[in-house]
Amino acid sequence: MTNVPKDNLFVLIKSLTKSEKRQFKLYVGRMGSNEDSKFLSLFNVMDKMPHYQEKVILEKGIVTKQQLSNLKAHLYKQILISLRMNPAHKNIRISIREQLDFATILYQKGLYKQSLKILEKAKHLALKHEEKYIAYDVVELEKIIESQYITRSLSNRADHLIAEAAFLSKQNNVTTQLSNLSLQLYQKLIKAGYAKNDAEYKEITHFFYKNMPDIELEKLGFRENLWYCKAHVWYGFLTQDFLAAYRYAAKWVEMFEENPQMIALHPVFYLKGNNYLMESLTLLKYPTKFKSVLNQLHFRTSSEEFPKNDNLKALNFQFYYSNRLNLCFMEGAFDEGVAIVPQIIEGIDTFHNQIDPHHVMLFYYKIACLYFGESDYEKCIFYLEKIISNKDLKMREDLLCFTRVLSLFAHYEAGFDYHLETQLRETYKFLIKMNDLYAVQKAMIRFVRRLGTIYPHELKAAFQELYTELKVYENDPYERRAFLYLDVLSWLESKIENRPITEIIQQKAKQFNRKERPSISPV
Repeated sequence: MTNVPKDNLFVLIKSLTKSEKRQFKLYVGRMGSNEDSKFLSLFNVMDKMPHYQEKVILEKGIVTKQQLSNLKAHLYKQILISLRMNPAHKNIRISIREQLDFATILYQKGLYKQSLKILEKAKHLALKHEEKYIAYDVVELEKIIESQYITRSLSNRADHLIAEAAFLSKQNNVTTQLSNLSLQLYQKLIKAGYAKNDAEYKEITHFFYKNMPDIELEKLGFRENLWYCKAHVWYGFLTQDFLAAYRYAAKWVEMFEENPQMIALHPVFYLKGNNYLMESLTLLKYPTKFKSVLNQLHFRTSSEEFPKNDNLKALNFQFYYSNRLNLCFMEGAFDEGVAIVPQIIEGIDTFHNQIDPHHVMLFYYKIACLYFGESDYEKCIFYLEKIISNKDLKMREDLLCFTRVLSLFAHYEAGFDYHLETQLRETYKFLIKMNDLYAVQKAMIRFVRRLGTIYPHELKAAFQELYTELKVYENDPYERRAFLYLDVLSWLESKIENRPITEIIQQKAKQFNRKERPSISPV
């Protein structure tokens, strides 16, 4: 597939809805002199393009090559101004910042009382909705005005503002430290995946506690508590303490359920909290609770009250379908997963500008696993190849490794023996380069290498031997990660018992659901 070059302006124009395009043209046409403006002509040309072509624009004679860059920048700015004025894009943060802008204009005109009145309302709104960064900006402007215009309305006005500024500064500092820690942990997970050994575990743990600010939980607001939970969720995933990740993700979601007004204000964080809660439930193998959370999330996001915009649509698609696939894996319902693959591929295409390559890769890997479970090995290889052939992909080294291991098994199952030697060499080279060759992977690759020398009547014994070798690693704190990406034990059981892998996994799912499970208790 040829990569079509992307242009930011073109992508923005193509993201506009019909009503947004109509409003933009009304906005431009508010003055008669703008109707034939060059940037509107450029907008119309780019709107009709199936993909960005600078040559076509220049052939229209709207602008010279030397002027095109400036005209595009001007058009980009005008579209953003138009979108900012659109009621559909209004939210509390934009409204508060708008009030701050109005107050600044009034201050510059010397209308101090009017400016202070607006600032007081803006500050109240900001604090009510946990927008403390903006609240701090409001207080700083109040201090500037107070230093020039003594209101005399309060004898301790200056002390009051200083105390507010100190409180907000402290809260914002805590939030910054927690959000920085959370982002750094997330980066570690995306780059390398779970901790692979004691050295990595100690390094992550040291980093976590070294960068965790000294805080009093009971004094934290909603926002600070949210980042506190996020940091602990990532730490739990990185160290493979999935029960801890589960509890902090549950607390994260619980905070929103107890403060439903925050869902409308921070819908992205609500979606992500539910996604990580379901991810932890997947790793803990708790299908019934997982299904309950998935259904609740779908009900909430389908309601009229839940905010609607392009970003939320993309995230909702990503989280819903990714977790639908996880449920299929837990229940062994590979046929149900395969049935929704066309919807997933369509969604990836629809939201290709919003979904990053890492999450597209995750979709492809899960789809490949579905087809492996359905014994459609050629389609499994097709989706794995999409990952392996992407040379620009620099994320999730552990997942890239297991992609290649799964590819080996798929080639064997598909009967592509003539590919196996090449596959083995390439996989070995890749894993050694990644420094990610661990016991489970070594055992699986040794097994595949031996396959050519094993007679058909010896296969079952060979499968049993590999199963016995791998079973001891199932609960190993580091080696068990292999089974999170590829349920090779169930595959081996299906070979040994001559039963479909779906039947094996479905039987395990029933056993998991009968187990006593940890409760979601407040952290």
